[in-house]
Amino acid sequence: MTVNNRPISGESPKRDCSASANCRQGHGRFTLRRLVPVGILLAGLVIAYCVGATEFLSFETLRIHRGELQNLVAQNPVLSVLGFILVYIVVVALSLPAGSILTIVGGFLFGVSAGTIYVVLAATIGALIVYLAARYAFYDYMHAKAGNAIRRMQEGFAEDALCYLMVLRLVPLFPFWLVNLVPALLGVKIRAFLLGTLIGIIPGTFVYVSIGDGLGALFDQGKTPDFGVIFEPRILTPIIGLAVLALIPVAYKKYRKHKAGTPAS
Repeated sequence: MTVNNRPISGESPKRDCSASANCRQGHGRFTLRRLVPVGILLAGLVIAYCVGATEFLSFETLRIHRGELQNLVAQNPVLSVLGFILVYIVVVALSLPAGSILTIVGGFLFGVSAGTIYVVLAATIGALIVYLAARYAFYDYMHAKAGNAIRRMQEGFAEDALCYLMVLRLVPLFPFWLVNLVPALLGVKIRAFLLGTLIGIIPGTFVYVSIGDGLGALFDQGKTPDFGVIFEPRILTPIIGLAVLALIPVAYKKYRKHKAGTPAS
């Protein structure tokens, strides 16, 4: 009962809990429709393996067809660049283990500067495709089902997502495809993901593109590039230094919080 549209004292207003409950339930509901983008990527991955794409993307293939590829780049530079970027995007989006080879090919065909730009652009777009597909398919469901520990981890990662992503991209400890997936599942914002990927992959890309720039000489000597070169101290040490620099804002922020929470003596 109400007086002037106000509830009588002692009578609490009724809440329609069903709407909010249904909202939360719908938010965390897992539907097959959400799996369509991931399904397309998985189907593409299976097809790529069935047709032998991973065997075709090899140094032996490049050694055999290097003259034809160089002529194609010389005669159709714009088409060659677009074709290379498209192939690279597909390779990254399907998580094929050929990104390092294609990065070296980029240096071989386009030189260090242009090759680095094309590879970074294509790798970032490919990574974004995987990120969006995984986020659309799984994030809402996982967020709704996550326990307190997972949510704390999500909040901690998301708070300094750009710094953490740059470290993961700079230091070659985890597969590229895994670093595409995890931020999507942890709810990292798209802006932080793009910037962290775009900036973080530049040093490693530059190293492999530089190898590609001298690939012709290696082929003439009957040799192939060594992927382990990035783990040599002279190359890995500066990259680790950049990763440490990327963590400085995180460390400073935690120090400020700790200092603010410590009572004055």
